[in-house]
Amino acid sequence: MSVAPHQSVTLDEGSAAGAQRRVGVPVLVSLLQSVVRWRWVILSIVAALLLAGGIVTLLMTPQYTATARLEISRERQNVTNVDTLESPQAGQDVEFYKTQYSLLEARSLAERVSRSLRLATNDEFFAAHGIEPEGNAARLTPVERQAREDRAIKLLLDHISIDPIATSSLVDVSYTSASPIWASRITNEWCEQFIAAGIDRRFASTAYARRVLTTGLADLARRLEVSERAAVNFANRNDIVALGRVRGADGKTEIERTLASSDLDALNTALAAATAERISAESRASSGSDSGTSAEALTNTTIAGLRQRRAEAASEMAKLSVQFEPNYPTVRALREQITALDASIAREVSRVGSSRTAQYQELVAREQDLRSRVDESKGRFGRQQSASIQYNILQREADTNRQLYDSLLQRSKQISVSDVGATNVAVVDLANPPKAPSSPRLLLNLAIALFAGIGLSAIAVFALEQIDEGLREPGDVSRLLGVPLLGSIPKQQTDDKNLTVTLEDAKSELSEAYLSVRSSLAFSSDHGVPRTLMVTSSRAGEGKSTTAAALAIVLGRTGKRVLLIDGDMRSPSVDSIMDCSNAEGLSNFLAGQDDWRGLVQDVGFRNISIMASGPMPPSAAELLSSDRMSRLVQELRETFDHVVIDAPPILGLADAPLLTKAVEGCVFVIEAEGVAVRGLRAALGRLEMVHAHVIGVVLTKLSHRQAGYGYGYGYDYGYGSDKDN
Repeated sequence: MSVAPHQSVTLDEGSAAGAQRRVGVPVLVSLLQSVVRWRWVILSIVAALLLAGGIVTLLMTPQYTATARLEISRERQNVTNVDTLESPQAGQDVEFYKTQYSLLEARSLAERVSRSLRLATNDEFFAAHGIEPEGNAARLTPVERQAREDRAIKLLLDHISIDPIATSSLVDVSYTSASPIWASRITNEWCEQFIAAGIDRRFASTAYARRVLTTGLADLARRLEVSERAAVNFANRNDIVALGRVRGADGKTEIERTLASSDLDALNTALAAATAERISAESRASSGSDSGTSAEALTNTTIAGLRQRRAEAASEMAKLSVQFEPNYPTVRALREQITALDASIAREVSRVGSSRTAQYQELVAREQDLRSRVDESKGRFGRQQSASIQYNILQREADTNRQLYDSLLQRSKQISVSDVGATNVAVVDLANPPKAPSSPRLLLNLAIALFAGIGLSAIAVFALEQIDEGLREPGDVSRLLGVPLLGSIPKQQTDDKNLTVTLEDAKSELSEAYLSVRSSLAFSSDHGVPRTLMVTSSRAGEGKSTTAAALAIVLGRTGKRVLLIDGDMRSPSVDSIMDCSNAEGLSNFLAGQDDWRGLVQDVGFRNISIMASGPMPPSAAELLSSDRMSRLVQELRETFDHVVIDAPPILGLADAPLLTKAVEGCVFVIEAEGVAVRGLRAALGRLEMVHAHVIGVVLTKLSHRQAGYGYGYGYDYGYGSDKDN
């Protein structure tokens, strides 16, 4: 009853190879198996969602979407040509457009639109969204008004859509509503309020600057007045009279001329002229004693006239002296005339000399007077130069205050106009009332329903795959249970009456499958197919009775004498499969009848005999607990080559474990996708507890798809050329 060690190793290696083949199944093949297995679940879910999507689409209220297009520039359009407080490069950051898009979806913008259009008190707006607001719009309490306001803002935010156009500064603003008029109206108002909000933000951002500038201007005006007044008072106290002022490139005031410097300059010029005249007069005065030959005498008209008359008189006297005597009266008269003219000339020359001396003295006195006045002016100018140091300090302070005041005043004027003229948003296209609804779209909704159905089906299949713990493929036997697989039996549509006919047909698919099981059993021991074995399963209905009958028939076809015993005295089924009587059988022998030969029936199958279960005993377990079952099997081995026992299921019954001590080994039958793996392990564990030798597993009721995808070529290949067999 023991198994040869080398045969056990062969089966273990075969099971390991089967496990490797199972693990090596391609992922797509495994997924395809799951899809085929749960195809009706998948189709049901997809069909249900498609139907639901179609119904929902037909019941939905048509929605209209109005779209306006904005251009958001990075640089503002500065129509006033005045610099703003912000840098011209402000807005070049990567976050600029994201910030603008977020501002377009801000709640504050929705509040502006709601207030502008008075949506809280407009029932048409709520009706366009299928909402019946609470309260009367004409008589609202503060609480109701706030509630309607909040609801209107929420509706605006839920139905607005901001869609930037890639690789451009354009953005589409869309609003969806059941009313096309309201959709276009709100979209255009949204754009206008966005532009207004931007201007308000820029205006508010400079409010503090304007307040600071206003305060600074007033303070600088007072400081400028004080500094200028101090400079003027100091100039008055120190007789600093500026005749000319110039403003330098740095804004500093510079005095070109003062009264003192102008006077000193004029006096110095006059002194220089007086000195030159005095030197000239002194030169003339000291040029010689004969003043008759001086330049003044030579240029004096009186002297020149007297000299002209004397020359004429002398000429006349010379003519008369030739004719007359010196005492001639005419000659004497001419001599006297010449003498008188010489005296006049001498007097005139003397007078000219006296006037030159007087002029020289006058020039000397004038020079001395001018020199004293220049010295006095130089002293006054020097004192002013000393005072001008403090005056310049006061003047620079006044200039500094004036520059600060002018700068702040200019900046204040710039701020007052820059925010009004600066804008970086422009409306490219206004929203017109849409003529066709934007939703619902039947094809789109059906496509969404289809994808949702596929997704939900995938989740459902995944969950079902996790919940379903039954063996699906032949390769799962060795991998999950650690027991050798003897063979796989395809699922059959025949009843018990036709089953034996199918098994008798050596070319049938079922016969071929059990012949494969018999071949596996031939390698399970050192003497071939075990002479005594039992066939059991974890529960009823898994095909153990069919397997027991099939093994008996297959063994009988090989020329071996086989006895098939129906050991399931609680629910016998061999009699119906083999079409024999169940009046007497195993229960009779176990109850005390010693002649087992009278209980064996010949059913007409070659080399096969049957021992039915017999009458149902009160306690089958008590009958099987005795040694009569082991003695029966020992006696049967002397007559038959093989004894096959159809044992009861293991779970919940003690019959099968009691039968294991009477046989050489047991064949465990498992229905594909039947009992959970944990149940199969529990059943095998019970057999292990009684030290039963489990030869291997027969996987029954295996569908063609499971065999084809999971384990070799399946059972599609058979005898002949008929593809339908």
